[in-house]
Amino acid sequence: MKKKKKNQLNHTDDIVIKQELLNKTLVAISGGQDSLYLINLIENIKNQTITKKNRKKISYIYIDHQWRKDSYKQIIHIINYIKSINGNIFIYQLNRKIVSEKLCRIYRYHIIFQHAIKYNYRLIITGHNKTDKVETFLHHFFHGYGIEGITSLISNIKLNQNISLLRPLLKVNRENIYWTCKKYYLPIWSDTTNYTYHIYRNRIRYELIPYLKKYFHQNIENNIYQVLTTHYNQNEYIKQNTIKLYLTSKHKKYIALNYSKLNNQNFILQFKTIQLFCIKNTNCNLQYHQILKIIINNKQNIQQNYLRVKLKYCIFHINKNWIYLTL
Repeated sequence: MKKKKKNQLNHTDDIVIKQELLNKTLVAISGGQDSLYLINLIENIKNQTITKKNRKKISYIYIDHQWRKDSYKQIIHIINYIKSINGNIFIYQLNRKIVSEKLCRIYRYHIIFQHAIKYNYRLIITGHNKTDKVETFLHHFFHGYGIEGITSLISNIKLNQNISLLRPLLKVNRENIYWTCKKYYLPIWSDTTNYTYHIYRNRIRYELIPYLKKYFHQNIENNIYQVLTTHYNQNEYIKQNTIKLYLTSKHKKYIALNYSKLNNQNFILQFKTIQLFCIKNTNCNLQYHQILKIIINNKQNIQQNYLRVKLKYCIFHINKNWIYLTL
């Protein structure tokens, strides 16, 4: 029975998880199906391949938003379940007044990251799945995010020099997770806030995606997932070329870019290089229309000896072949 359970739960790449779990690991969970699936996946791998000494390196963390009056019952439920598998868990609570979904997410990630730094964890694991990736794309798409935003949910990234973030369930959709949890009687906690439609993600999950499946394409989630994978790979290629162009265009001594070199490049490379230039030197991420203004001015005034483009936080001085930046 145990062997069967392992195979059913293992829809993801075991090799990656086995290698990463050798590091001191912090697993971010809730009481939902994704978290229970993830906990069982990690525990199966841990019990079969990891030594007793390394097992102690794996801990769980739960952030309570206190949106519901019975949230303390969910905490007790989670603590009891983690105790039943001889695990270690940390509990944090957010202020009840924080009701914004976006703000809660920012606070949640901040707490997890700071906890990892304080206790020297090298790896953070979350239970984001394939359906979450599609929902995140739709949410960011409707809010006008660029290619960076709509492809932001990726499986393995470096948060800083010491800490990595791993999302091992990104190839598994919510339906598979749900039926696996049901099959093995995993104690899912039903969170009523998941059915509150004023939260945008819930409306996408329970109204928009079912509508798209019914009236447009039954396999819409897989199709969007494939598109996102393609766009991510293309964006990585653009990033590499942007870095090359930035390094070859920047001034060796001053905060400046050679705009005559930029003008010979594709529009997206010009755009990304100027964006990188601003982030690198001012920690300021210019908006689309601001960068577009600089590019247009460059092309229209290429013969002009001097041009001054004033933006909200900084001023671009275009003199001869160079763009200089001042605050």
